[in-house]
Order: sequence, then structure tokens, then C-alpha cells
Amino acid sequence: MATLPNPLPALATDPSGRSAGLRLPPGKLVDTTIDGTWHEPLLWYADEPASPRAWADLLPARRTAGLHPLLVHGGHRKQWPEAWDLNPESVSYPGDHDAEDVLAGFWEYATEEDEWPGLAAAPATAEDEAGDREGEAADPDDEAAEIASLLTDEGSWMHGARVALVPARRSADIPAAIGWSGPVNHEEDVARLSAVLRSWEDRFGIRVVGLTFDQLVVSVAFPPTTQDEAEAVAAEHYAFCPDNINQGRHTSLSAYATHQVLDQPAWTFWWD
Repeated sequence: MATLPNPLPALATDPSGRSAGLRLPPGKLVDTTIDGTWHEPLLWYADEPASPRAWADLLPARRTAGLHPLLVHGGHRKQWPEAWDLNPESVSYPGDHDAEDVLAGFWEYATEEDEWPGLAAAPATAEDEAGDREGEAADPDDEAAEIASLLTDEGSWMHGARVALVPARRSADIPAAIGWSGPVNHEEDVARLSAVLRSWEDRFGIRVVGLTFDQLVVSVAFPPTTQDEAEAVAAEHYAFCPDNINQGRHTSLSAYATHQVLDQPAWTFWWD
């Protein structure tokens, strides 16, 4: 695997990012990990709360600089990325893992007895988007921009989030790229979860939009539109993040599918 060039060090002497075609607000570079200082910055994030358009305004950085936009939030404990126990040393490469193998292993551990039902099929809307189609279909980046805007609203639990930039191959790789340790009690190598996110990116048009110390928010351009589809995806969610159901409001796969998956434009995950 070739190492991606990291444009973040240049921000130390060019804080606005103009040399990379950016116009960044004041912010900071984060190289703090659980083991000390990393050899290069893992992410940049702004000093002030994000505006509703902040995520969308930084989306061009993906093309011009290989930097993916993200919203970060300190949560009720005010833990910003410097305090996230980032652990890039423990991360492998997402492309080295098969999403179904990862989920099947998680499912066997979480359920102990039930047979893994297999990956959910992509909704027809996603298949239409990938191939020739007539009419309009959702654009994953547009959907992500809308969710990011909603997350910055005053009534949102992520109100006060700050916009960030992460060097990564694709949006699904953001957690792996920074060595995010939010799911550490479920999986120590977050690249395995990024492999699943890559699969969801391909099938459901997800984008990683928000992170806190232990929560992940993805936008969903092509969510399941039938109960059967939603229950198939809910099984993947249970394998991916058992705490969503075991410690959530909807403790059956069917109820969780109805309320948290079916036609939902965003999925949120929390690990204890």
C-alpha cells in the first residue's frame, strides 16, 4: 500500500491553506496520540463552531488536497480531538479487510448462536445511481452536506461542532486515518470498521460526517426503503455496533430497523 501524501504539515506555516487552494478559518493541527506526539498531524480542526455550510464549503479540499471534511464535537465532557486517545499505531489498512468477514466475526461474537444472515443488498436507488438511470437520484455528497448542516443547528446534539479536515483515501477511511479509538472496547483495529464503512459507502452512499470521542455519524444517500431491507441492514448495524441495540431505546432488531434504519438519512453509532 502506497502512503498518501499528507498536506497538513504545510498548514503550520500556511494556516489559511491558501497554497493548497483553501481558505481556512483559524484552527489547530492535532498530532497528540495515546502514546505521545505522532510524527505528523492527523487532522486539522477549527477553533470556532461550524456554520451550517462549513462542511460543504470544505468539500473541494478532497479534490484539491486529498483532505476530507468532518465535524468534530467535544461532547458533554468537552473532549476535543487532542483528548480522544488517538492510536494510529494500532491501525492497519482498511483495504486489507473484507467487510463481510469482519461483520460475520462480530455477529458470531455478539449473538453466540445465530447464523450470520449475510450482507444486505444495496437498495434499488443505489443500483440505479451506480448505473445508467433516468430522472434524478440522491448525490451522496449533497446528502452529506445537508446532514452536516442539520448537525450544526441550535437544536442538534452536535450543535457547537467544529469543522475538521482529515487526509484519507475516502470518507470511509477517516476513522482509520486518525487512529480513532471510539470503538476500542468492541474492536481495537478501527481499520476493520472502516472496511465496513467502505462497503456501506458503495452500497448505501454513506459519508462519515461527524465524530466525537465515542460516537460516529454517517449520512446515508440510499437508505433502505422497505422493512425487510431495513432489518437486513439492522443486522449489520448490530454486528458493527452492538451497543446501539443492547443499550439503546430499541432493543430488538425489528424495532431498531423501523425507527433507526428505514428511510433514515443518517445513522449514528455509539460504543460504551
